[in-house]
Amino acid sequence: MSSHREAPEIAKDPVADSSDLYAFVSPDRPDSVTLIANYVPLQLPAGGPNFFEFGDDVRYEIHIDNDGDGQADVSYRFEFTTEVTNPNSFLYNTGPIESLDSKNWNRRQFYSLTRIADGREHRLAHKLPCPPCNVGPLSTPRYAELVRQATFSLSTGERVFAGQRADGFFVDLGAIFDLGTLRPFQQLHVAGKKIFKAEGEPVNATDRMNVHSIAIQVPLNKVRRRANRYGVGDAASVIGVWTSASRQQVKVLGDRVAADTAAGPFTQVSRLGNPLFNEVVVPMSQKDLWNSLPPSEDKRFARFVEQPELAALLPALYPDVFPNLDRLNKTKKARADLVAILLTGIPEGLIDGFTNATGDVQADMLRLNTAIPPSRKPDRFGVLGGDLAGFPNGRRVTDDVVSISLRAIAGLTVPLVDRAFRPDAAAAAVTPGLSAADVTAPFLRNFPYLGTPYDGFNNPPASS
Repeated sequence: MSSHREAPEIAKDPVADSSDLYAFVSPDRPDSVTLIANYVPLQLPAGGPNFFEFGDDVRYEIHIDNDGDGQADVSYRFEFTTEVTNPNSFLYNTGPIESLDSKNWNRRQFYSLTRIADGREHRLAHKLPCPPCNVGPLSTPRYAELVRQATFSLSTGERVFAGQRADGFFVDLGAIFDLGTLRPFQQLHVAGKKIFKAEGEPVNATDRMNVHSIAIQVPLNKVRRRANRYGVGDAASVIGVWTSASRQQVKVLGDRVAADTAAGPFTQVSRLGNPLFNEVVVPMSQKDLWNSLPPSEDKRFARFVEQPELAALLPALYPDVFPNLDRLNKTKKARADLVAILLTGIPEGLIDGFTNATGDVQADMLRLNTAIPPSRKPDRFGVLGGDLAGFPNGRRVTDDVVSISLRAIAGLTVPLVDRAFRPDAAAAAVTPGLSAADVTAPFLRNFPYLGTPYDGFNNPPASS
């Protein structure tokens, strides 16, 4: 969660598991959009001697739909290769790694970047190096410099980075999946009221863990379709974004003399658009299927958005806290507010000065209105907090997507489509109780935005 272990099969394949996706107009380069896709979730920093890395046998892609059909018009494909410098050493490094070509670094990873648009593939870069994992102060003494060396500005206008970062997602994972406990409300929980006398302190379960990030800044004219103007109300300003990972269909395990081989076409094994969609909305029996499909097929899952299971659970888990939501649930009315937020975008006229609608095709994508400039004072609650540059208008690295999603499901957004509905008081306050301040690694103000990965030597911190 957001999508760290969201489906049974992909949970067994973390190298191909997309954990978070971000899309926002770049505050440090507002004529571009930043797209970040995280993979290999829940990394313990002290993961040697075989530290974490991208999969050489996985095809990673970030897709952009700019005409609202739920299919990719532009894709950026990342493919990785790994080289071992000293085949006779078991060590990741034999001394300090002070540059990307250091002879002390024994296992280096590179990638190629391809842009696919209008049915044509264009190789933008070949054998770009990733930085090493952040091992510790002796092995990677100047990690920020290695990241600088691994950040590339391409002649085609894109800026790109691929490598380890601190996980910026914050969630009280242990509490939420313990029968839906929200520690700030734990004393009101149907079972928790028997053992909790007061609210509890939330715990960021993903703090001090790392991920592997694919980050790319793309000029706006390379993601938007051609139009005469790009105003806030113009459909050409809105893009849909998702990420996917694919593997070849056949893998043959080698024997004593032959290496493993893969063959056949690539097939999608992981997908991510909106945070929490497959995690919370799609039922267990269909999660693996959802991961294999493109967004254009998401009408299959619309009924789970229209009447989400979590909306029914909240009144059951917290008796007398959500009476209005309970009555709404019993009417069996389709949640048109959630369909707009997750599947079609929010149409013009519901929120003053805002729309990110992409049309009638129901597709799970991060929808971003690129005509809305970055906020000078970002609000963690995004559009719900009056900040139109935040989730669900794309997603920034510090947006509190769990609280936003919980509040929407709890009924806070129903008045957008039904002005007669009055949300419960708790709907505007429900939260796991965490924010970006609960992420130990500071976020960066500039690309690639996610913080320096935690190193193994200092994680957990040594007691003094």
